[in-house]
Parts: sequence; C-alpha cells; structure tokens
Amino acid sequence: MNIIKTDIEGVVLLEPKIFGDERGYFFEAYSQRVFDQEVGPVRFVQENESKSCYGVVRGLHYQCGEAAQAKLVSVVKGRVLDVAVDLRRSSPTFGKYVAAELSEENKRQMFVPRGFAHGFAVLSEEAVFQYRCDNYYAPTQERGIAWNDPELGIDWGIPTQEVILSEKDTRNPLLKDAIDLF
Repeated sequence: MNIIKTDIEGVVLLEPKIFGDERGYFFEAYSQRVFDQEVGPVRFVQENESKSCYGVVRGLHYQCGEAAQAKLVSVVKGRVLDVAVDLRRSSPTFGKYVAAELSEENKRQMFVPRGFAHGFAVLSEEAVFQYRCDNYYAPTQERGIAWNDPELGIDWGIPTQEVILSEKDTRNPLLKDAIDLF
C-alpha cells in the first residue's frame, strides 16, 4: 500500500496495489498492521455506508468532545470529491482543507484524524461511500460547518445550483460561528 501525505499533517491518502487479470482484480483494502506502522494506531469500531446521487454534498460534519471521530473513507461505486477541514485551533493549518478524488477506479482511501470536519460531494451519477470510524455515532455531539463557507473557499466540483443538501446541512454555521471546535 502506498501512503501519500497531504499538505495537512495527519490527513493521508492510502493507495492500494491492485492486481488485475482477465478475471478481474484483487487488492488488500485494509491491514491493521500496515495502518499502525504507516499512519498510526487507530481502532475502528463502526463502519457506515451511504448511497447518494450526483450533486449530493454530505457535510461538513464532525463530532465534538469525547465523541470525536477519526475516519477512514473510501468509494465502492462512483466518484466523489472528499474533503477534510482542520478544526484544531492550535494547528498552523486551522481552517485549511485537503480535497481528493476518491473513486471505484483509483480505490484510494482518505484517513481523516480527530479534530477535522469531513464531507464529500458526489461527482458521478451515483456513489456508494464507506467509512470506518474510531468512535461510535453520538447524535448529541454531532456538529457541522457550512459546505459553502466563503472563508474555506472549497470548490466542490459541482455547480452551486445543482448541489443537493439534507435539511440539517442547510443549517450548518460558518466556521467563524461554529461551536465546540478542537
């Protein structure tokens, strides 16, 4: 597995070695040993999957306090722009973000450590997205940042008029107004 560091410390892309032939392909999607050696010791306790259509933006989400989560995310079907925003106030990259395309073709995964907001935009007709979390979902500790915060300036790769949001995500505050940051 190839580990690709990003511009923000702690956020990494994991790129598997894919072995293909006339039957199809095989790759090692996850190895605890490799992850511990190359990224750090993280124990994942919950795995989630979502299916979304083109234009859906999910995020930017995080959990605060003792419920904070690290995530290892990937795409099983389709293509997304995956985004991690640094919410660690003491970090030199506070308010900066990493964005990477994850797809069924490139089979990349992104590791998003605790202290980050996370979201993704569906760039294909449909996408099936998976994420492993190192902490359980805690609805009372869930928070969000506005996907279109001008201070962040994220280009989601979708025309604004085509973005589809959940009702909850339409109410997320700007980063400057967010509560319970790290």
